[in-house]
Amino acid sequence: MKIGVFDSGIGGEAVARVLTLAFPSADILTVNDREHVPYGNKTPDEVRALTERAIRPLLGHDVIVIACNTATTLALPSLRAIYPEQKFIGIEPMIKPAAMLTQSGVICVCATPATLASERYNELKSNFASNHTVIEPDCSQWASMIEQNTMTEQHIRDTISPALELGADVIVLGCTHYHWIKGIVQRVAKHRAAVLEPSEAIARRVAQMLAE
Repeated sequence: MKIGVFDSGIGGEAVARVLTLAFPSADILTVNDREHVPYGNKTPDEVRALTERAIRPLLGHDVIVIACNTATTLALPSLRAIYPEQKFIGIEPMIKPAAMLTQSGVICVCATPATLASERYNELKSNFASNHTVIEPDCSQWASMIEQNTMTEQHIRDTISPALELGADVIVLGCTHYHWIKGIVQRVAKHRAAVLEPSEAIARRVAQMLAE
């Protein structure tokens, strides 16, 4: 069994680590496009072109995981049209689970500008969180800072504390880069908010797709 994992940068490695635990006998190949990271500040056309080119080494794998929220929201539909025989799994911000989990009705979504501006993200908000308050702090530099290992706890605190003060009790990590700082986000939240990211859900979806 061969599983391909693509992300613009190091976020895919966090997803691949979870998949390795879930499928220890699988051959998992991870590719990235760190030459052009981050994707979150690029135009939709740029994201589509870069993603289509970057995933080519993974074509023919049993399934390809697009472990990038920005690439999923902007490029996955075109990838499925170009490669109709290839199985793809994308990642979307966990708006539905967050809406089901929140008790305060206030959700904090940490995502790239491209994801927040995408049609799919706004569709998710409309479908599942129309009666909730969704706070979207400025995380535009997070992916670059994580890639460059310059992220600090104070920066994270400054970014998400206003949402916590407004009552957010669920924080959605809407970029796989942010998986690397999940522990810090949880520490900053101090149990005031649950922190959601989709790694385990991806593993379940891979298992389901491979069984089909």
